[in-house]
Amino acid sequence: MSKLPQITVAFWIMKICATTLGETAGDLLSMTLNVGYAVSSAILLSFFFIILTAQLFSKKYHPIIYWLVILATSTAGTTISDYMDRTLGLGYATGSLILSALLIATLLIWKATEKTLAVTDIKSHRAEIFYWTAILFSNTLGTALGDFLADNSGLGFFGGAILIGSLLLVIVLAYYFTKISRVILFWLAFVLTRPFGATFGDLLTKPPEKGGLNFGTTISSLILFIILAVLVAVAVKKNKSTNKLSVT
Repeated sequence: MSKLPQITVAFWIMKICATTLGETAGDLLSMTLNVGYAVSSAILLSFFFIILTAQLFSKKYHPIIYWLVILATSTAGTTISDYMDRTLGLGYATGSLILSALLIATLLIWKATEKTLAVTDIKSHRAEIFYWTAILFSNTLGTALGDFLADNSGLGFFGGAILIGSLLLVIVLAYYFTKISRVILFWLAFVLTRPFGATFGDLLTKPPEKGGLNFGTTISSLILFIILAVLVAVAVKKNKSTNKLSVT
């Protein structure tokens, strides 16, 4: 039985919502609450490993557990990226290159070991660990890339969101009108939805002088959490209905 959700429009909406919440919640912990990037990363990585353990030992798809892991990778990815780029002084460009290399290495090792990167064909703990490792690296990369587009490229938060949104639209068109590998398109979309969430999250939280809407990390995180909670509740209800039909 699959432990992962079906890849539908609802999946992508929840993914963007979760990664945007990851950006605002990570900033809330590290900056607004002044916990710091290093301590925040340690806290969030600990939560990630705890909830990941529950996911690995589950026997079927549980929407709450799955999306908590996604959220954990997004929040931890935000603070880890900020720690690399700001505390260690690597900068957004260097941080993005390092994280890109780690993600590509993970995918290559995964492909060499499991012979496929298809998320519909994950049938072992080893493949699932590759899956979540790739997601953690991709969500961390998304923060660095989003910050690079917003700050270093001159596009700003809105411009960065528009650029990433346009690239995602190209991927959607490629899905429907080309024969490009669906696995490649999935991972391109998965990676790009993170910087889209990062730039959109910054657009919500940053002050007007920095090109943001000034909602703040607390209000933005609360709104996004409510939206995601509603979507997960719908997924739970749908999953229960599907399980009942399977049993009968």
